[in-house]
Amino acid sequence: MGVMALAQIIERLRSQGTDDATYEAKSCTVGLSKDVWETVSAFANTRGGTLLLGVNEADGFTPVPDFPIDRVCDQFVSGIGDGGSRSVLENPPEYQIEREILDGRPVLVIYVDELPAAQKPCFIRARGIQGGGYKRVDDKDIRLSPNELYAIQSVTAVDASDRAPVDGASVDDLDEAVCEVLFSRALMLSPRSMRGADSIDERLKRLNLTNSQGDVVRAGLLVAGKYPQQFFPKLAVDIAAHIGTSKGGSGSLRFRDRVVCEGTIGEMIEDAVHAVAKNLKRRSTVSSLGRSDELEIPELVLREAVTNALVHRSYNPRFDGEAVSVDIFDDRVELTNPGGLWGKSWGDLADGRSCCRNATLMKLLSLVPLPSGAGAPAEGNGTGILLMMAEMEKRGLRPPEFYPAIDHFKVILWRPSERASAGSRVDFASDVSGIEQSLGEHSELSINELAKQNGLSLSQARRRVRELIAQGRIEATAAPTSRNRKYRLCR
Repeated sequence: MGVMALAQIIERLRSQGTDDATYEAKSCTVGLSKDVWETVSAFANTRGGTLLLGVNEADGFTPVPDFPIDRVCDQFVSGIGDGGSRSVLENPPEYQIEREILDGRPVLVIYVDELPAAQKPCFIRARGIQGGGYKRVDDKDIRLSPNELYAIQSVTAVDASDRAPVDGASVDDLDEAVCEVLFSRALMLSPRSMRGADSIDERLKRLNLTNSQGDVVRAGLLVAGKYPQQFFPKLAVDIAAHIGTSKGGSGSLRFRDRVVCEGTIGEMIEDAVHAVAKNLKRRSTVSSLGRSDELEIPELVLREAVTNALVHRSYNPRFDGEAVSVDIFDDRVELTNPGGLWGKSWGDLADGRSCCRNATLMKLLSLVPLPSGAGAPAEGNGTGILLMMAEMEKRGLRPPEFYPAIDHFKVILWRPSERASAGSRVDFASDVSGIEQSLGEHSELSINELAKQNGLSLSQARRRVRELIAQGRIEATAAPTSRNRKYRLCR
């Protein structure tokens, strides 16, 4: 990390008066604090983070006098399982230890990596998986709930929830016209899928709108149903336009606008984009083709974000009571869908791989066009996030921000404003340039090394690395699940 980078981090912690999502200070005055393992578990299950041992938060983040650095270091290495003894943790994460000097005294800095999705959860063995796993929320280590444990353990398991039969539904609840379009498109785009399927019942089964017993399945109802919300009232898109930059900040007037979009997924996508668009401003742009007006957030980006939320949300019955929510604030639009990130870790979001929780739903949505005829809503080729980033950058807007939690996924699209800072864009560009410079000097570096060399948190470094990968300026040296994954300049 270096003395300068550590000093900057400590200065920030002092100014905010508390730890945060990526840094945790522990005094460890006589030895390793027992609650260190809760923080290690939380960092490993969330986005990684950094322990600052020998630093007293209560005393204004000052170094501890006579800090027993050797003892604490040995206890940590032994406790995590690298000293020949069994680890305190199940599924311990990768880590790096550095000895640093703060205000003339020694401190121990430990970088904790996020675990790959397939290896989560990390939990304290003695407490078991139900009581020993934690997540990081701001400056707190919070015990994982049963729903969160389920989401973590299901993140790489095949999820067949979209193929579950719908209780009480029959073929009569499917829209005949939509089904005919599906059959026609399947014959044109994937003719083998209709081979030998001469009757309507056989075609419904072949495309997985119904199962082998003829029961309508969730994916079929959501793509071709007459009114899916008859069976699942909350499988909708709930849109609220707020006054100001937070919920409930406007007194008795709760919303500027409120719309609940229902129907098939295609209908919800188009209705949701329209409902958001009418609450956004339009701005003029001038190009070689002349002047044109467009939404302050490109419609293509809105459509992609809404589509992703509906296609990749969890359709497991655990989440049937939750809608996709879209919150429009004065400075941003937030889209949140139930169900955490599936098949990937946070740092791999922009790697271009297509990982789909709902494979049957995705296939159907690649065949049926949107109600307006504006193409199929799902391509399934892993380009959605990259497209959103490119379209926002093309217009000089802040890049989209992605916040996968254990049981939900949030996307933030920033609206342009005077406050939306030239300064922040300059800082971001400067950080990106610094990462490229580091890779030019060292050939290959890990995400931890890039963060340390540039004085960034792990989350900041990962965001900038994803941006550079999306632009084709750097590349990863190994698969996302590899512990040897590093980054280098594209050749």
